[in-house]
Amino acid sequence: MISNKMNQILTSPSNGVIRKMFEEGIQLKQKFGAENVFDFSLGNPDLEPPAELLESLKNIANDNFHGSHGYMSNAGYPQTRLAMAKKTSLEQGVSVGADQIIMSVGAAAALNCVLKALLNDGDEVLVPAPYFTEYGHYCRNHGGTLVTVKTKEDFSLDLDAIKKSLNTKTSAIIINSPNNPTGKIYTYEDIKGLADILKEHGNKTGRFPYIICDEPYRAIVYDNKKVSAVFPEYEYSVVVTSFAKNLSIPGERIGYIAVNPANPESKEMVSACILATRILGFVNAPALFQRVVTESWDAYCDYSLYEKRCKELCEILDYAGYKYAKPEGAFYLFVKVPEKWNDDDMAFCDHLKKFNILTAPGSGFGGKGWFRIAYCVSEQTILNSKEAFYKANH
Repeated sequence: MISNKMNQILTSPSNGVIRKMFEEGIQLKQKFGAENVFDFSLGNPDLEPPAELLESLKNIANDNFHGSHGYMSNAGYPQTRLAMAKKTSLEQGVSVGADQIIMSVGAAAALNCVLKALLNDGDEVLVPAPYFTEYGHYCRNHGGTLVTVKTKEDFSLDLDAIKKSLNTKTSAIIINSPNNPTGKIYTYEDIKGLADILKEHGNKTGRFPYIICDEPYRAIVYDNKKVSAVFPEYEYSVVVTSFAKNLSIPGERIGYIAVNPANPESKEMVSACILATRILGFVNAPALFQRVVTESWDAYCDYSLYEKRCKELCEILDYAGYKYAKPEGAFYLFVKVPEKWNDDDMAFCDHLKKFNILTAPGSGFGGKGWFRIAYCVSEQTILNSKEAFYKANH
């Protein structure tokens, strides 16, 4: 008999709604033909991995030296940690050493390891809403509770709301920039303001909540926007990320944790994350793809196709009469449910299915009254959806 906790999650209306839509999409394509189904449900990158990565993969796979498929240090290969330290140093504007890096099985495993390292039973983790739907599960995995905090109308951080949500149980806040599902990039002022609030709180209570930066979309930005560095602004900060989105290899499950070297408990935090890697059963990140990203983490990628598809999709939604938040990065469009549906995003997404359109209800992201379109799909899918979106709203 399965546990009460798992049964409760399984029977929740919002459980796995994105994956359910994805599975329904497969069935609809079999029934109506792939060209007649408009599946925007899953953030599964449509772009191929860069040629440099594929060439590296081929060469490394052929270099079958003795022990190439064996265990290594739980934290990863030294040369891979060094490469990720270089990458993080460039992004954060501070010198990060290889000993501040822990390789992980994607960003999801990285986040679970960080939460395992930080949370005591009953602790709280803040997150600005809307947010990636799995965060709640990850917190519950380790005895914590996810506490959602409202954002401003443009989905930027509401610092006053965050300040009011802080208490002695607050262990961390997760920020995801560019954001899934809104595509919002938090400004330097947002990050600096957040850091100041957490410093003030820490000085008063003796507990400094961590900023956990979930950054798999960091490289996918539009209009020359930049994702602000957190390490220079706040000592108790950690980056969790992966190469799933920027290098289009989500199925290879390779990512890492980077701990701020200025953190007074940096060594303890690294050790705790390494231990969590073992306790949670990951043991180590995949050996093959550790070697691949060591060589190709900075491979050139052209994200202009995502920007083009975003523009085409926005033109279609304008034509069909929808309102939406223009994304600054990632590959999602967060769209307002038409007024006549009274913010019932679950019902409206079911309505869209009648027109072979598959999207993700905003309620699953803490954004009731909205729905998410993942436009990391073929251009033809977007263009062919024009009349379907129009008919669904008229």
